[in-house]
Amino acid sequence: MLGPFSINAYLPSFPDMERTLHTDRVALQQTISVYFAAFAFMSLWHGAIADACGRRRVVLAGLATYALASLGCACATRVGQLLPLRALQGFSAGAGIVIGRAVVRDLHEGPLARRMMSQVVMMYGLAPAVAPLVGGALQRAFGWRAVFLFLALLAASLFAAVALRLPETLAPQARQPFRLAPLARGYARVLGNRAFMTWSLAYAAMFGAFFIYVLSAPVFLMRHLGLGEGDFLWLFGPATAGLVAGSALAGKAAARWPVRLTLQAGFALMGAAIAFDLAICLAAPAGAGWYVLHLFVFNLGMALAMPTLTIRGLDCVPERRGMGSSVQLFVQTGFNALIAAVLAPLLWGSLLSLALGATVLFLCAGAGVLLAAHSPTHS
Repeated sequence: MLGPFSINAYLPSFPDMERTLHTDRVALQQTISVYFAAFAFMSLWHGAIADACGRRRVVLAGLATYALASLGCACATRVGQLLPLRALQGFSAGAGIVIGRAVVRDLHEGPLARRMMSQVVMMYGLAPAVAPLVGGALQRAFGWRAVFLFLALLAASLFAAVALRLPETLAPQARQPFRLAPLARGYARVLGNRAFMTWSLAYAAMFGAFFIYVLSAPVFLMRHLGLGEGDFLWLFGPATAGLVAGSALAGKAAARWPVRLTLQAGFALMGAAIAFDLAICLAAPAGAGWYVLHLFVFNLGMALAMPTLTIRGLDCVPERRGMGSSVQLFVQTGFNALIAAVLAPLLWGSLLSLALGATVLFLCAGAGVLLAAHSPTHS
């Protein structure tokens, strides 16, 4: 959950940060891009380190580092100081989600693994809605520095929870050596697995079709829809409701629906949401509610498809699940960094351009799933 909190919690603080740090929105947007770039780079290593050292200690090290970086962000006096600290947050925040996915596959198989992964998605989906509400409340009461202090406290609380409650799930005899030659061979095998990479790219494009709205949230909500810094629930409310509902549906469907039907249902819902979004932007009715309704339906379908895409990808590299989970997150987060740095600023000029960008990303995701489904698993 630290990933969404690291982005969404301080979005309502952008206007205040512009004033107090004497900067502009483009510079603040780069604090998101730097975070994503660092997150993507380090996500390649969390899994490999966890494959060698065990799951638990890597999560603890990541949480401790994140807490210290968040304290540093709270003390920053100019945007140039924020950049390296946000990078440090990015280096450490991915340990939980990378290793969490690997833990699920350490413990569970088949439909049960899909059901457990749907619960992971559900927890992950709660964060985008809670984060801007907490961030907005802290911003109004205490200012933007309180948001980063909250992130430090959140990481410290999670550190305590992991230390007390998370057992080690990777037996010593199942660990892989953290040496250059075996690592190079492992990464070459994972990155060279066409089916795995196609599943990963499809996931990244699918998530990007939603996440472009998150990264454009201050402009999308405040400029285009005329809402205020306390109104981020307009975006994150329906988006999170869709993620939670879709995750619950995915958990129930895991033992009842075949994989093909689950993917077909998920992409049908996402396609309907995209068509509605385009129609609304072209018709341009009054009222903010019209422009966020599609997020519920899209995320319902996305959450239904997410566990299957994740599991199908990891099943392509069964002997390197930690590394595979790392590469999955690297691809997704690297793509998010590209959206933050290039696509979001390029497309947030109008509601229609955002909708068209989401449409192209969704079509790329659909094409990727079709290719991955017909690829040899270990090609």
